[in-house]
Amino acid sequence: MTLIDQVVLRRLGSRIALTVTVMFGIIALADSLNVWRFDHLSQIGGPLLGLLGIVTSATRWSLGVLPVTLLVGAIVGLLDLQSRREITVIKASGISVWAMLRAPMLAVALFAIVASLAVDTMVVLVNRSLSLSLPQSGSSGTLWLEQARDGQSYILTSAHPHQGGTTLEDVTIFLTSSATGERIHAKLVELQDGQWLIPEGIRFQPDAAPQRIENFALPTFTTRADMGVKFANPDDLTIFEAFGALSSRVTDPQLRNGVEMRFAELLASPIVLIGSLLIAFAFTAGYRRTNKYGVAVLYGVVLGFVVYVVQEMAAMAGSAGVLDPAFAATGPAFVAIVIGVTVLLHKEDGRT
Repeated sequence: MTLIDQVVLRRLGSRIALTVTVMFGIIALADSLNVWRFDHLSQIGGPLLGLLGIVTSATRWSLGVLPVTLLVGAIVGLLDLQSRREITVIKASGISVWAMLRAPMLAVALFAIVASLAVDTMVVLVNRSLSLSLPQSGSSGTLWLEQARDGQSYILTSAHPHQGGTTLEDVTIFLTSSATGERIHAKLVELQDGQWLIPEGIRFQPDAAPQRIENFALPTFTTRADMGVKFANPDDLTIFEAFGALSSRVTDPQLRNGVEMRFAELLASPIVLIGSLLIAFAFTAGYRRTNKYGVAVLYGVVLGFVVYVVQEMAAMAGSAGVLDPAFAATGPAFVAIVIGVTVLLHKEDGRT
């Protein structure tokens, strides 16, 4: 690494770190308004536990808006280099903007990898442990499943599903494939290979006495992996858990799309941050006779927010199965890279 690489990297790194810190502080301040959550955690483990809840929540939100935060921080760092005429000196020495980009791009890619593998994993695990201490207010906890296989269709409800969803208590099954409107009540239902097993239950039929049943099985396409993913929000999965879920037998298309989108977003984070960095360089690293950068900064920030909004819309489409998750995660990032490279080629190399 040359001395110029160190100067550029130090200037951009300090400004990006400052911007991330400011954004984290704003998000933490907004999250501190959730007094109920802070008070409940404080009653369990003291004020430090309540503060940990605010920090983990703010960190998670900060990771979500990291592309825009990095874009703003990079613009601030480049303007600092411009105000000191350091970019002018660098270019006058025969070093192009592409050489200036080398070290920051490598640093951003490494930072994104660490954030996806380590920081995000730690935040998800800590936030999950804190959520176990919180009562699930506003939710009945009732599980509803619509099942169909081998010509049988039914709706299964459970008032007390166990963790993982393979064991259900207080179950009512409405046999919708039956023309008589039969239903089954059972204290316990267990998920086995290709079937829901009812050890003991009562079957109700119109104009007939209730019938006790034992070891009654209902066919299903649902697997243990499906239930494990269903009881975990895809956003609450680490990159390792998402990979494990995809490697298992997740047959529900909607659940699999959510997990694939989560995994693809974490893998594509280096490309997304590199796209934000390229946009910052494209709109603020060019030579100017004056120190008026208002229009260029506005264009860069607006374009960054547009790319962020498009990325969020693509993520929703990927989770819903409208777009392929891999394309939804990487498409907006590649668009940002193409825009940044095109503008740089036009301004620096005079190519169209």
